[in-house]
Amino acid sequence: MDKPKVVLGVSGGIAAYKACELLRRLTESGHDVRVVPTEASLNFVGAATWSALSGNPVQTEVWESVHEVPHVRIGQSADLVVVAPATADMLAKAAHGLADDLLTNTLLTARCPVVFAPAMHTEMWEHPATQENVATLRRRGAVVIEPAVGRLTGVDTGKGRLPDPGEIFEVCRRVLTRGPAVPDLAGRHVVISAGGTREPLDPVRYLGNRSSGKQGYALARTAVARGARVTLIEANTGLPDPAGADVLRAGSAVQLREAVLKAAADADVVVMAAAVADFRPARYVTGKIKKKDGQEPAPLTLVRNPDILAEVAADRARPGQIVVGFAAETDDVLANGREKLRRKACDLLVVNEVGERKTFGSEENEAVVLGADGSETAVPFGPKEVLADTVWDLVAARFR
Repeated sequence: MDKPKVVLGVSGGIAAYKACELLRRLTESGHDVRVVPTEASLNFVGAATWSALSGNPVQTEVWESVHEVPHVRIGQSADLVVVAPATADMLAKAAHGLADDLLTNTLLTARCPVVFAPAMHTEMWEHPATQENVATLRRRGAVVIEPAVGRLTGVDTGKGRLPDPGEIFEVCRRVLTRGPAVPDLAGRHVVISAGGTREPLDPVRYLGNRSSGKQGYALARTAVARGARVTLIEANTGLPDPAGADVLRAGSAVQLREAVLKAAADADVVVMAAAVADFRPARYVTGKIKKKDGQEPAPLTLVRNPDILAEVAADRARPGQIVVGFAAETDDVLANGREKLRRKACDLLVVNEVGERKTFGSEENEAVVLGADGSETAVPFGPKEVLADTVWDLVAARFR
């Protein structure tokens, strides 16, 4: 079989060196990559590097190899075009259809999915002109990944950092899997919780659970690839931030509730994939609890935590907001799931069987997605991103 053809566009930002890692991941995973750098980007990484790493010739101008009509042929034959880093200048040219070099010509001729991974200073990203250009590209069907927050050039920090190349690769892989389909979550804001809450007993101990957060992260990565603006609220996962998601941190159930309610205020979809503790200690001990010889520990009194899923579903922040819950069960899985769907009053409930060696921490999952309309969608055992895509398919169908 022919290798999927990927065009890696590189524009003139300091983050150009990180695209070498993205190129390596693409080539090692079996993609035929053609690097098309801008002239400015060659100030950071030279053409010889791109040619050696990709195994393909590198050119920047439409006047090179004219007999091959590269400014048309490269875009026509591509299965995916990804621009990383995408500078403010490149986003502006792409949004306005300018074509003054080989990369911008390629963007105009491409009829395949296009992914932009912006990288620039915070002020440039937040400028109204850049935001309008991004909105234009997204409206046309391009996937524009939200930049990461972190260290920029010099001593500056803020939003505008190129996301981790491994995470950009995951977005590209998911976009390629979906093919030329228009991003069906474009223009939608989705809020996803992931991980497991921890309820502190004292400064060193807590009540927690086995949730790894991997299913929530799969939902986030898949939503980004389908064009959504993603807010991910993670609880104690330790996982790398998914490219394109705005990531917030929460530790306990109370903290998670506060973050979810705030983020849900303008969300089209809220997905409660986090494992939220039902109870917390009634009393927090400010010093480490000591064991004493000959004495049994004092009984642990628990109180209920807020029911975040039920609260979000009962008091939806905007008309038409879709709420998705998760139910981890150990027995009578479907019966308990149907009862929970009725009690929580959400639109969809993902029900799966869990245990010490099931689901938690695994790369795979198996579930049934119950709908408030009486529907039941079985998802066989497989990668968690397959379940994530199924959830988004059902959400997108409800928008239609």
